[in-house]
Amino acid sequence: MNTLEEIMAYNREFVEKKDYTPYKTDKFPDKKMVVISCMDTRLVELLPKAMNISNGDVKIIKTAGAIVNHPFGSVMRSVLVAIHALGAKEVFVVGHEDCGMSTIDPDTFISSMKDNGVPEETFQTLENVGIKVNDWVKGFSNVQESVYESVKLIKNHPLIPANIPVTGMVIHPETGELSVVNDGYEAVSEK
Repeated sequence: MNTLEEIMAYNREFVEKKDYTPYKTDKFPDKKMVVISCMDTRLVELLPKAMNISNGDVKIIKTAGAIVNHPFGSVMRSVLVAIHALGAKEVFVVGHEDCGMSTIDPDTFISSMKDNGVPEETFQTLENVGIKVNDWVKGFSNVQESVYESVKLIKNHPLIPANIPVTGMVIHPETGELSVVNDGYEAVSEK
Protein backbone atom coordinates (compact mmCIF):
# COMPACT_ATOMS: atom_id res chain seq x y z
CA MET A 1 0.00 0.00 0.00
CA ASN A 2 1.47 3.39 -0.97
CA THR A 3 1.20 6.56 1.14
CA LEU A 4 -1.87 7.88 -0.69
CA GLU A 5 -3.70 4.58 -0.25
CA GLU A 6 -2.83 4.55 3.47
CA ILE A 7 -4.09 8.11 3.90
CA MET A 8 -7.35 7.41 2.07
CA ALA A 9 -8.02 4.19 4.02
CA TYR A 10 -7.41 5.99 7.30
CA ASN A 11 -9.53 8.95 6.20
CA ARG A 12 -12.54 6.79 5.34
CA GLU A 13 -12.47 5.35 8.86
CA PHE A 14 -11.85 8.79 10.41
CA VAL A 15 -14.95 10.22 8.72
CA GLU A 16 -17.13 7.14 9.34
CA LYS A 17 -16.33 7.21 13.07
CA LYS A 18 -16.86 10.99 13.16
CA ASP A 19 -13.42 11.44 14.71
CA TYR A 20 -13.46 14.97 13.32
CA THR A 21 -15.97 16.27 15.87
CA PRO A 22 -13.40 17.44 18.50
CA TYR A 23 -11.79 19.62 15.82
CA LYS A 24 -14.89 21.51 14.71
CA THR A 25 -14.37 25.26 14.60
CA ASP A 26 -14.81 28.05 12.09
CA LYS A 27 -12.37 29.94 9.88
CA PHE A 28 -11.88 32.86 12.27
CA PRO A 29 -9.01 32.54 14.78
CA ASP A 30 -10.36 32.59 18.35
CA LYS A 31 -7.17 34.15 19.74
CA LYS A 32 -6.96 36.57 16.80
CA MET A 33 -3.35 35.59 16.04
CA VAL A 34 -1.25 34.69 13.04
CA VAL A 35 1.80 32.52 13.73
CA ILE A 36 4.51 32.13 11.11
CA SER A 37 6.75 29.23 12.04
CA CYS A 38 9.19 26.83 10.50
CA MET A 39 8.02 23.66 8.78
CA ASP A 40 10.37 21.62 11.01
CA THR A 41 8.79 18.30 11.98
CA ARG A 42 9.70 18.80 15.64
CA LEU A 43 7.35 21.78 15.83
CA VAL A 44 4.16 20.19 14.47
CA GLU A 45 2.75 19.51 17.94
CA LEU A 46 5.38 21.13 20.18
CA LEU A 47 4.89 24.72 18.99
CA PRO A 48 1.12 24.86 19.63
CA LYS A 49 1.54 23.23 23.05
CA ALA A 50 4.39 25.58 24.00
CA MET A 51 2.31 28.62 22.97
CA ASN A 52 -0.94 27.36 24.53
CA ILE A 53 -2.81 27.32 21.25
CA SER A 54 -5.40 24.78 20.15
CA ASN A 55 -7.32 23.99 17.01
CA GLY A 56 -9.28 27.07 15.99
CA ASP A 57 -7.17 29.54 17.98
CA VAL A 58 -4.77 30.85 15.33
CA LYS A 59 -3.79 30.95 11.69
CA ILE A 60 -0.50 29.07 11.30
CA ILE A 61 1.70 29.66 8.28
CA LYS A 62 4.63 27.27 7.84
CA THR A 63 7.71 28.16 5.82
CA ALA A 64 11.27 26.89 5.68
CA GLY A 65 13.01 28.76 8.51
CA ALA A 66 9.93 30.87 9.38
CA ILE A 67 11.31 33.25 6.77
CA VAL A 68 9.24 36.00 5.19
CA ASN A 69 11.46 37.21 2.39
CA HIS A 70 9.18 38.93 -0.10
CA PRO A 71 6.77 41.77 0.72
CA PHE A 72 4.34 40.65 -1.97
CA GLY A 73 4.80 36.87 -1.84
CA SER A 74 2.32 34.23 -0.71
CA VAL A 75 3.38 34.33 2.96
CA MET A 76 2.75 38.05 3.23
CA ARG A 77 -0.54 37.67 1.35
CA SER A 78 -1.60 35.03 3.89
CA VAL A 79 -0.75 37.38 6.77
CA LEU A 80 -2.80 40.15 5.15
CA VAL A 81 -5.78 37.82 4.57
CA ALA A 82 -5.63 36.70 8.21
CA ILE A 83 -5.69 40.31 9.38
CA HIS A 84 -8.04 42.00 6.92
CA ALA A 85 -10.47 39.17 6.15
CA LEU A 86 -10.33 36.84 9.15
CA GLY A 87 -9.94 39.17 12.13
CA ALA A 88 -6.38 38.50 13.31
CA LYS A 89 -5.07 41.31 15.51
CA GLU A 90 -1.42 40.31 16.00
CA VAL A 91 1.40 38.43 14.30
CA PHE A 92 4.09 36.17 15.76
CA VAL A 93 7.16 35.04 13.81
CA VAL A 94 8.62 32.00 15.56
CA GLY A 95 11.96 30.65 14.41
CA HIS A 96 13.80 27.86 16.18
CA GLU A 97 17.24 26.78 17.30
CA ASP A 98 18.96 24.09 15.21
CA CYS A 99 17.06 25.12 12.08
CA GLY A 100 17.92 23.38 8.82
CA MET A 101 17.89 26.74 7.04
CA SER A 102 20.93 27.75 9.09
CA THR A 103 22.93 25.00 7.40
CA ILE A 104 21.75 25.47 3.82
CA ASP A 105 24.68 25.90 1.48
CA PRO A 106 23.30 27.22 -1.83
CA ASP A 107 25.87 25.38 -3.97
CA THR A 108 25.20 22.04 -2.26
CA PHE A 109 21.44 22.64 -2.43
CA ILE A 110 21.59 23.41 -6.16
CA SER A 111 23.73 20.30 -6.72
CA SER A 112 21.03 18.30 -4.97
CA MET A 113 18.41 19.80 -7.27
CA LYS A 114 20.48 18.77 -10.28
CA ASP A 115 20.97 15.28 -8.81
CA ASN A 116 17.17 15.10 -8.47
CA GLY A 117 16.71 15.79 -12.17
CA VAL A 118 16.45 19.57 -12.52
CA PRO A 119 18.33 20.28 -15.78
CA GLU A 120 21.28 22.68 -15.87
CA GLU A 121 19.42 24.65 -18.56
CA THR A 122 16.73 25.54 -16.01
CA PHE A 123 19.30 27.31 -13.84
CA GLN A 124 20.68 29.12 -16.87
CA THR A 125 17.18 30.24 -17.87
CA LEU A 126 16.44 31.50 -14.37
CA GLU A 127 19.73 33.39 -14.29
CA ASN A 128 18.96 34.94 -17.69
CA VAL A 129 15.66 36.36 -16.42
CA GLY A 130 17.29 37.83 -13.31
CA ILE A 131 16.59 35.13 -10.73
CA LYS A 132 19.69 34.40 -8.71
CA VAL A 133 18.92 30.93 -7.40
CA ASN A 134 21.95 30.99 -5.08
CA ASP A 135 20.53 34.05 -3.31
CA TRP A 136 16.97 32.72 -3.34
CA VAL A 137 17.82 29.41 -1.59
CA LYS A 138 20.29 30.92 0.86
CA GLY A 139 19.49 30.31 4.52
CA PHE A 140 20.73 32.28 7.52
CA SER A 141 23.51 32.06 10.07
CA ASN A 142 21.68 33.58 13.06
CA VAL A 143 18.07 32.63 13.84
CA GLN A 144 17.45 35.73 15.97
CA GLU A 145 18.57 38.02 13.13
CA SER A 146 16.47 36.07 10.63
CA VAL A 147 13.36 36.36 12.83
CA TYR A 148 14.04 40.07 13.32
CA GLU A 149 14.32 40.64 9.55
CA SER A 150 10.99 38.85 8.93
CA VAL A 151 9.33 40.88 11.69
CA LYS A 152 10.73 44.09 10.22
CA LEU A 153 9.43 43.23 6.73
CA ILE A 154 5.94 42.52 8.10
CA LYS A 155 5.82 45.52 10.44
CA ASN A 156 6.95 47.93 7.74
CA HIS A 157 4.61 46.57 5.08
CA PRO A 158 2.39 49.35 3.71
CA LEU A 159 -0.75 47.20 4.08
CA ILE A 160 -0.22 46.28 7.75
CA PRO A 161 -2.13 48.57 10.11
CA ALA A 162 0.08 50.45 12.60
CA ASN A 163 -1.80 48.99 15.57
CA ILE A 164 -0.93 45.36 14.73
CA PRO A 165 1.79 44.02 17.07
CA VAL A 166 4.39 41.91 15.26
CA THR A 167 6.44 39.86 17.72
CA GLY A 168 9.51 37.77 17.00
CA MET A 169 10.34 34.67 19.03
CA VAL A 170 12.63 31.65 18.97
CA ILE A 171 11.58 28.23 20.26
CA HIS A 172 13.89 25.45 21.37
CA PRO A 173 12.87 22.38 19.30
CA GLU A 174 13.40 19.91 22.15
CA THR A 175 12.09 21.71 25.23
CA GLY A 176 9.62 24.17 23.72
CA GLU A 177 11.22 27.04 25.64
CA LEU A 178 10.39 30.37 24.00
CA SER A 179 12.57 33.47 23.96
CA VAL A 180 11.50 36.88 22.70
CA VAL A 181 13.54 38.46 19.92
CA ASN A 182 11.40 41.58 19.82
CA ASP A 183 8.26 42.51 21.70
CA GLY A 184 5.63 43.56 19.18
CA TYR A 185 3.71 45.51 21.82
CA GLU A 186 6.70 47.78 22.38
CA ALA A 187 7.49 48.17 18.68
CA VAL A 188 3.90 48.86 17.66
CA SER A 189 4.15 52.54 18.59
CA GLU A 190 7.34 53.04 16.56
CA LYS A 191 5.68 52.71 13.15
